[in-house]
Amino acid sequence: MNKEELLNLDRRHVWHPCTQEKDHESLPPIPIARGEGAHLIDMDGKRYIDGVSSWWVNLFGHNHPRLNRALQEQAGRVAHHIFAGFTHQPAVELASRLCALAPGDLNKVFFADNGSAAVEVALKMSFQFWQQSGYAEKVRFVSISEAYHGETVGALSVGGCDLYRDIYQPILLDTFQAQGPDCYRCPYGKHRDSCDAECFEHLERLVTERQGEIAAVIIEPLIQGAAGMRVYPPVYLRKLRQLCDACKVHYIADEIAVGFGRTGRMFANEHAGVVPDFLCLSKGITGGYMPLSVVLTRDAVYEAFYDDYSTLKAFLHSHSYTGNALACALAVEVLNIFEEEHILERLKPKMALLDRFAQKFEGMPEVGEFRRCGMVAAVEMVQDKQRKTPYPWQQRRGYGVYQKALQMGALLRPLGNVVYFMPPLTIDEATLEELLDIAFRSIVALRS
Repeated sequence: MNKEELLNLDRRHVWHPCTQEKDHESLPPIPIARGEGAHLIDMDGKRYIDGVSSWWVNLFGHNHPRLNRALQEQAGRVAHHIFAGFTHQPAVELASRLCALAPGDLNKVFFADNGSAAVEVALKMSFQFWQQSGYAEKVRFVSISEAYHGETVGALSVGGCDLYRDIYQPILLDTFQAQGPDCYRCPYGKHRDSCDAECFEHLERLVTERQGEIAAVIIEPLIQGAAGMRVYPPVYLRKLRQLCDACKVHYIADEIAVGFGRTGRMFANEHAGVVPDFLCLSKGITGGYMPLSVVLTRDAVYEAFYDDYSTLKAFLHSHSYTGNALACALAVEVLNIFEEEHILERLKPKMALLDRFAQKFEGMPEVGEFRRCGMVAAVEMVQDKQRKTPYPWQQRRGYGVYQKALQMGALLRPLGNVVYFMPPLTIDEATLEELLDIAFRSIVALRS
């Protein structure tokens, strides 16, 4: 079909995610014809730098020859089969290699098919573990303010972004929430590079006081994504691990967005030298090719479910596409690419380039802070730089930057007043510099 036919049918039948469809009256969806490295190419041949890795999933660029080949080869064997009572090499190899790469003693892998589902799995595993371990009163979960863990009901229940949660409040789980870190507006007057995570006192007080009824604390390590790429220091995670150990509470690490090299290391928890009880992974796991997620946990958790069938202790959770062979084969090839092409070692000059732009952005009158963790960076726009006053959300400053950047050839999908960068790890330095320059010029263009 041609472009006009495609857009007419899209308008008639498609409901896009996280979108006010009325916006498409003035800015129709862009029909993409193909991808090439760090670029998406539309039906008119216009190229866009994919500055957000297509919602944080694309690790090595679009149309990657090695991933294409891995997908094709696995499709020639078997695309999918039931995973209950059956197994296959891609899943087994992937599980084994993830356990070898993951921090500490995470030695068991449960497969699901998306990030929200992984969070649901971890919550349910933690809950059932305590029920089967003599702690039936441990039934509630703790998250921190502005957290984002997905949009299914359980995952949304441990979220903290009111935009996603408020309307569904009557159907959500009864959870606890503690004030989390906000280093840009630190109430203690500290800087994230030299503080002792004084803000941890809020979470520490809550968990200590209510430990008898808390099953787990769930957190996005180092970067709170949907909150505006809020970056906080590793010491916060070290304190969390100590607190969970002291209070007999599980630590669930939601590394769905920040795993697989995004922070400069394979997993964010490595920066803090701690091991969670549950590690949730998804997004980049297949290089942006297919839905897949996993939850890694310890043998001690697994053993609480291992018994005769008559005890009914099994973990009765499933997805039709659990352990999908195509997705697992892609994920194995992703790990091969990391290892054979030395992806993590090659990030240093790109991270340095991001840092070089910090002063340029922070010199803008409407920019309050430039922050970075690994290959993730963010520019927060403010109405009053001295007071750090945000622009009213009704002004849609970020959406304005998005529109300007599209005209200049870049995909930047800001979070409110925050313009962020999470490009493919393999983006070359020239393209990364072009992306940053487009963002700068888009902010400037919004002044008129």
